[in-house]
Amino acid sequence: MRDAIQALPGSKIREVANAGLGRSDLLAFWFGESDEVTPQAVRDAAAESLQRGETFYSHNLGLPELREAIAAYASALHGAMDVDRIAVTSSGVSALMLAMQMLVDPGDEVVAVVPVWPNLSAQPAILGGCVTRVALRPRSGAWTLDLDELLARVTAQTRVLLVNAPNNPTGWTLSRAEQQVLLEHCRRTGTWIVADEVYERLVFGGARCAPSFSDIATPDDRLVVAHSFSKSFLMTGWRLGWLVLPRDHLDAAGKLIEFNSSCAPVFVQRGALAALAIADTFVPALVTRLGAGRDRLVAGLQALPGVTVAAPPGGLYAFFRVDGEDDSLAFARRLVVEQGLGLAPGAAFGPEGEGWLRWCFATRDPGRLDVGLQRLAAGLRL
Repeated sequence: MRDAIQALPGSKIREVANAGLGRSDLLAFWFGESDEVTPQAVRDAAAESLQRGETFYSHNLGLPELREAIAAYASALHGAMDVDRIAVTSSGVSALMLAMQMLVDPGDEVVAVVPVWPNLSAQPAILGGCVTRVALRPRSGAWTLDLDELLARVTAQTRVLLVNAPNNPTGWTLSRAEQQVLLEHCRRTGTWIVADEVYERLVFGGARCAPSFSDIATPDDRLVVAHSFSKSFLMTGWRLGWLVLPRDHLDAAGKLIEFNSSCAPVFVQRGALAALAIADTFVPALVTRLGAGRDRLVAGLQALPGVTVAAPPGGLYAFFRVDGEDDSLAFARRLVVEQGLGLAPGAAFGPEGEGWLRWCFATRDPGRLDVGLQRLAAGLRL
């Protein structure tokens, strides 16, 4: 087995989840998904596709009608987007891996903004890339970027700058001004930007979406943006995403999709078409529900002694810490075993998240958040 594979850490979230297996009273908030099911229209479209017998291969890059629909959806958010820049992928994480396979050779430097979902920084390492981590900094619970530090780390030797914003787990979101500075800097250094923007629609404060590199980049910039149907359309189990990339890289993306998964299932793509058809009404309503859950949870956490947290501007998570609980994995395991409360340890997102816990506030029943807060409060008194 390759050393890079042996060096990959096991999932600390799964480790905590395993400690709660078999408990009927468990309140689980550790995974990055809502407990709401996928919209009925999406499920119906997929079921009808299966009934029609659409169980065969499709084009590597996705159904032409889905790619057209994604291009129209993206154009409405970010300005004109040509279909010949869109590749449909079997999940958002697959989209990110394809981007890394396209760009990273062994020994290449990849600069990653962290803490971050561990898959992102692991992917270039799997390919033999050298990952340099630039940490966000917490201030009173809110996470911020030291832009000067990041610019200093991205040099002409940097092959890829990897940025996830809105960020999992912190909720940190890039500003338009920061994006502009980073894009211009990477143009000068010749660095590719791989932007994980799967949470772009899940922002609070009234904006339709978070600032995107797609808003300011030209079609030929060294930019690859990864998206997913998982979060904004409650389709986590469907495993469907897409890439936005320069036109002259579309053929390479098609080749890599062929070698990785051949194509996404047709019935899943039919479901995605139905999701995009209801996006204008469904997504804003979902964001309203998520915002109410965020506000409820953050207010409850702030009322607890010794807890540091700030309302995240985007995403699905409250990222918080408790005074004196510096081992997040041990604390999360204790909360599962003794209180039946399932949270993700901050250490799962790298050493920069140690001492913090991630709580997913996406739930159809806000009362679950209240019960969870009660259990956390009981855990703090032990």
